[in-house]
Amino acid sequence: MSNLPREFSRLNVSRETEDRLKLFVALFQKWAKTINLVAPSTLAEVWSRHIVDSVQIYAQCPGPRVWADLGSGGGFPGIVTGILLAGVGDGWVHLVESNNKKAAFLRTAILETGARASVHAIRIGEAPAVIEHCDAISARALADLDLLMDFGLPWAERNPDLKFFLHKGRDYRREVEKAHGRWRFDLVKHASVVEPDSVVLEISKLSRKRE
Repeated sequence: MSNLPREFSRLNVSRETEDRLKLFVALFQKWAKTINLVAPSTLAEVWSRHIVDSVQIYAQCPGPRVWADLGSGGGFPGIVTGILLAGVGDGWVHLVESNNKKAAFLRTAILETGARASVHAIRIGEAPAVIEHCDAISARALADLDLLMDFGLPWAERNPDLKFFLHKGRDYRREVEKAHGRWRFDLVKHASVVEPDSVVLEISKLSRKRE
């Protein structure tokens, strides 16, 4: 397809979805001039660094599911997931972002792109009381794996089929080892299509170990 990185080819993204993604990138670049949405050093690589990095999450868990995207920030991967869900006409993304300026950007992005998503301008610890159910959790550059499991446990206790899809850098092995001290879980490691030393950790069957 035209003007998009080759990593999109396996998703069979429609022209309408391509247009939504382009619109989101334009909005992101405009807002990023005044709000710190991502690291400034990565702004020039929004397609290859951020969009493709987000699309790979949906590629690992495609279809009309309900997502909780924690610490949504600049909309990666949450807004991108919501745009891809708009292409299938079902599913939803709950974007959890406590920063009011970033939450305002996310609401604008939803309105302009038609992403299937909503914004919750609350702290992550409050989110399980507001978002009753989700099938999958995503988080990117947010927190240590052990803390992310704390955040997700209330949803995992309600839904035994819940899965986490978490971007992690080269130090992910240390985080996994630490998490094994407190948690039981199944783990699948997906090599990142963006960074050779990074992974997406797919976690399921989460439960806390008895002390």
